[in-house]
Amino acid sequence: MIAITHIGSYLPENRVSNLALLEKFETDETFIRNKIGVVQRAIKTQEQKASDLCIKAFENLTTKIDLDAEQIDCCVVITQNPDLNIPHTSAIVHGALNLPETCASFDISLGCSGYVYGLSILTAFMQANGFKTGLLFTADPYSEIIDPDDKNTALIFGDGATVSLLQADQPGLVALGYDFGSKGAGYKNLVNENKLYMNGRAVFNFTAGVVPKSIEKLLQKLKLDKVEIDQWYLHQGSKYIVDTITMRLGLEPEKVVFNMYDYGNTVSSSIPMLLSDDLVNIAAGQKIGLSGFGVGLSWASAIFEMK
Repeated sequence: MIAITHIGSYLPENRVSNLALLEKFETDETFIRNKIGVVQRAIKTQEQKASDLCIKAFENLTTKIDLDAEQIDCCVVITQNPDLNIPHTSAIVHGALNLPETCASFDISLGCSGYVYGLSILTAFMQANGFKTGLLFTADPYSEIIDPDDKNTALIFGDGATVSLLQADQPGLVALGYDFGSKGAGYKNLVNENKLYMNGRAVFNFTAGVVPKSIEKLLQKLKLDKVEIDQWYLHQGSKYIVDTITMRLGLEPEKVVFNMYDYGNTVSSSIPMLLSDDLVNIAAGQKIGLSGFGVGLSWASAIFEMK
């Protein structure tokens, strides 16, 4: 049994206010707060790279648990904005943290669905190889690829990183099941060609169509009812997207976590960023739902139970 036992996180101290951009983008505060759901964005320094954000998240993790680096069997980084094309960012993180040479390290190139995909991949990898301790990092510094004059992206994305500690035979969140999907024919609706381009309407329609079906399918497979899920952690694409999924699924709004007002959409980090604060409050036997969706176009949903 592989469980998520602890999560470390990092958000840069620097913030850029969306409220200061109302005139530039001809919008208003109601739209910023109620539709986008991002009042200010966390932005890294120019010198920081994805690996630096990962290391900061690891430092936060070590304030929550006394971790022996020699015991770490694998180090995985989810990013689509790596430090370099070669080598993989996980190698840089591995060296910076002085992890053992017996530690496997690799990257996963996925965006908003990446955390849920990564949990499944790393859990299976650890089980197949008899590993006991793994680190799953997420870091996608989109500030490097955002066009500051593009209203569709400039008001949404923030920088941040997380690291989830996965351990064998320890109390924590254990996966009950997953659902995955791809719509590669729509990849051009969210693409980086020197600068990030997003067709907001197309991405919204994709999300609103596939995510409720994915979650319903997964619940049916697990023979669970929506009311049996104690909390939902949906990718923080925008407040409007989260609210729409909540409405279409008929979820109780108080069970759906939303909190990116202060830092923005952190891509693959958005779900674990929420969990990093909430994990200690999830009681044994409680179930939570996760769903990531976006670039690819792709989606991934999962149900976890605290064991």
